[in-house]
Amino acid sequence: MQPSTLLPFLNWVGKISPTSLRADAFAGFTNAAIVLPQGVAFATIAGLPPEYGLYTAMVTAVIAALWGSSMVMISGPTTAISAVLFATLSDVASPGTAEYIQMALILTILVGLFQLLAGIGRLGGLVSFVSHSVITAFTAAAATLIAVSQLAGALGVQVERGGNVVERLWRLGEHFTAVNGYAVLISMSTLGLAIAVAKLAPRLPAFLIALVAGSGLAYALDASAHGVQMVAPLAAALPNLAVPSASLEATIALAPGAIAIALVGLLEAISIGRAFAVRRKEAFDANQEMVGQGLSNIVGGFFQCYAGSGSFTRSGVNASAGAITPLSGLFASGFLALILIFVGPLVAMIPTPAMAGLILFVAWKLVDFEELHHVITTSRPEALILVLTLAAGLLIELDFAIYVGVIASLSVFVYETAYPEVTVTAPIVSPKGDRKFRKVETNGQPECLQTLTIRVTGELYFGSVENVEREITKLRAARPKQRNIILDLKSVGKIDLAAGDMLIALARDVRDGGGAMHIVTGTDDLHRSLERFHVTDVLGDGHVHESKPEAITAMTFDMRRSVCLVCLRDVFRECDPLRDRLIPTKDDPLDDQS
Repeated sequence: MQPSTLLPFLNWVGKISPTSLRADAFAGFTNAAIVLPQGVAFATIAGLPPEYGLYTAMVTAVIAALWGSSMVMISGPTTAISAVLFATLSDVASPGTAEYIQMALILTILVGLFQLLAGIGRLGGLVSFVSHSVITAFTAAAATLIAVSQLAGALGVQVERGGNVVERLWRLGEHFTAVNGYAVLISMSTLGLAIAVAKLAPRLPAFLIALVAGSGLAYALDASAHGVQMVAPLAAALPNLAVPSASLEATIALAPGAIAIALVGLLEAISIGRAFAVRRKEAFDANQEMVGQGLSNIVGGFFQCYAGSGSFTRSGVNASAGAITPLSGLFASGFLALILIFVGPLVAMIPTPAMAGLILFVAWKLVDFEELHHVITTSRPEALILVLTLAAGLLIELDFAIYVGVIASLSVFVYETAYPEVTVTAPIVSPKGDRKFRKVETNGQPECLQTLTIRVTGELYFGSVENVEREITKLRAARPKQRNIILDLKSVGKIDLAAGDMLIALARDVRDGGGAMHIVTGTDDLHRSLERFHVTDVLGDGHVHESKPEAITAMTFDMRRSVCLVCLRDVFRECDPLRDRLIPTKDDPLDDQS
């Protein structure tokens, strides 16, 4: 293994210069300023004390920067992971308690282990199999759960936590008469200001401005004297090494939720990392990023951090601020630590309704309404995946929704690959005078009286052979006199044992019917697969070809010249030489059998 794989920061450390140091330091300071209110907000979503969001923003950013693959992505707490962690733990422990915190740290380490193993196993490509609709629906479900979970804080009422969206809304309705007007005024003012700043002055830090304004309003109203709850003060400015403890039974019980969070985190990180790599024309290794994310969560679990991933907001700010190397992530963590030392005590002055209003703003921005509409109106399979994922997230559990979405995505993928396109083709003269094979059903061009040319487009494997065999049988039954078959598999790529067995059975059936079968491969891989599964042994020499013209030339030997002499269709270029007896055939030229 190369040193750059074990220590990937060696790939970019040589790019550090005085210019890059200044650019990375400026980007890091900008990041530290915006993450302070975000970290507190995300920790609140996760049901953890505010300092845990800030610790996560510091520690995971450093480890992911050093062992990840992206040059500008910044890791830390994210909305979706915070929501899934809260949904996973809130039913088994009371949020904010010592037990809840310990379980969150254990869960984070498990998440990191699963991600690290996935990276070592080089499973980065498998993440691409998760449909985009799953992420869209899951994000919408997470946003809804986040919003509903913050309504109690926004209204100034105490409600039992836990449950799905419907259960939470039902319990909230039972406490509607206890709504605190001061809390509503503070939360709605914070929310309104955040929306206004984001819309009218998008370059300004809407989070920070709204949070400061909401806190100022609470101070002016003396809100704490009117029953408005304040955010808990930070326990410490910097994280400490602390080994979390939990029973073996509790740890095992957390595994399903850890897998869901690990998958969500990897999807976020890889999607963000690839997007910025393409935009900046930089290399990106999904497997290395998995390793970086896994290590960041494992280390973070021992330093009072909860599960984190790539943050699109922080990464976007980092890139816009001119970051050149991942060193900007280290600068961001260092500046955040300094800010906490001096500003940390002020966190206790933030009213809970202001934080709730800010989180409602986060939830609203998280839902991509345009993409939801696009998926629903353009693709039935993707719409089905979206609806199933969204319903599971809203009505069952958020972490369960990701499993439903993944299973639905794989089911749709398997279903679609199980039905390759099987069509009859024949040559047609192009405007340039060339002959191209096109679908007979679409163009209506004449077919050869003796040879059936079939094209298979799609996957040919155990899941599709039955459907392909059925379609070929239908086509042959409709054309009983076309005893020969040219099977075009150029769009197939590779086959498995089941497909090989199907081709062998088809070749034997064609031969028993007095015809011959030729296969067009187009690739060496497919040719080798045909040899490995003994299809070529059954076909015989000279029956596997790289192109259709080559297959037609070979097929002429299996034609019956007596049929060609009375045929006026002129389908192939070889038709005239066959009539003129310039090409040898199996049969006797005087044979009048048809």
